[in-house]
Amino acid sequence: MTVSVEDELRALAPQVLGTLIRRYGQFDACEDAVQEALLAAALQWPSEGVPANPRGWLITVAVRRLTDQFRSDDARRRREAAVASMEPLDPAPSAASDDTLTLFFLCCHPSLSPGSQLALTLRAVGGLTTAEIAAAFFVPEATMAQRISRAKQKIKQAGAQFAMPPAEERAARLQVVLHVLYLMFNEGYTTSSGADLQRSDLTAEAIRLTREVHRLLPADGEVAGLLSLMLLTDARRPARARPDGTLVPLADQDRTLWLRPMLDEGVALLTQTLPQGPPGPYQLQAAIAAVHDEAPHASETDWLQIVGLYQLLARVAPNPMVTLNHAVALSMVKGPEAALHMIAPLDDDARMAKHHRLAAVRAHLLERAGRRDEAREWYGLAARRTTSLPEQRYLEAKAAALR
Repeated sequence: MTVSVEDELRALAPQVLGTLIRRYGQFDACEDAVQEALLAAALQWPSEGVPANPRGWLITVAVRRLTDQFRSDDARRRREAAVASMEPLDPAPSAASDDTLTLFFLCCHPSLSPGSQLALTLRAVGGLTTAEIAAAFFVPEATMAQRISRAKQKIKQAGAQFAMPPAEERAARLQVVLHVLYLMFNEGYTTSSGADLQRSDLTAEAIRLTREVHRLLPADGEVAGLLSLMLLTDARRPARARPDGTLVPLADQDRTLWLRPMLDEGVALLTQTLPQGPPGPYQLQAAIAAVHDEAPHASETDWLQIVGLYQLLARVAPNPMVTLNHAVALSMVKGPEAALHMIAPLDDDARMAKHHRLAAVRAHLLERAGRRDEAREWYGLAARRTTSLPEQRYLEAKAAALR
């Protein structure tokens, strides 16, 4: 498969940025230099050809940009002396790998809010422009630029160094990295607001970055589990909406449209990692997705196995969304009334009480229980609460069908 210049530059961007930050330690200045190097490459490589050492080319151009910036600064002599005393930049692949992983950890520094971690990761590691990130989250470009700038300043104020976190912190910090990638994928798979059901560019970027983490940490079961979950979920993308954009629920999807190579890869990853130890939350979610995906038809889904997996997930990583999804699976085994009883306590959970998903699931369960008038009211409430237009239209249609 031919790799485009844009794809190659996106893959090289975090390696080059990590190399520069490791050596010079100035996030803003290094990122500006890398962006200029990427722009120069985007303009020159399509016509002049990709150089034999593209990473080295980008590092050279970026360092020149940094040198120009240092020379124009009042502290020119001190900085040039410091630069001159530094060891040569290491272009070896192993150093690039180490720098990329360190850059992930830096962007997901615990001093940042989840939103800032996500924005900074998309910018510095994903190589997306500020305009692209702003468009993904439906905010003005200036607002996103300020958010990213504040995130860099906060990292600086926290005294964060461009180095791998201490061994005792590494596992917790890795979980932050994986959570950021999980949020990125989810936002792309079902956009939280706007006219589009999904953002395939955002899901593709989340999968690419997760592949990179998996390449750097091939023995980590949860990294493999997250990549498997993304592949097994994104494989359904072609069947999730009709040509007019209407949402198609999982039970009604044409499974012949699912992307078989992604399904096979996701299942293979899961098969390799599950026997290696107690499964984590991402592995369990991937296992649930695999059970869904391996059923030839929705009616052949092994709901009893899915209920068992949700019971494990609820013990490993309890949260209200797990409870909600568990209830849907339980309704297929024990009936809708048992599921309605399970979700009743969520009305007192501040995180879920006004969430459209809770109203939508309750409506679905009430409809299956034959309580049509109540179901219609809850479908209408769910439609009013969501900010996604495709979901809103789907829920309104469900309510209208029960009149």
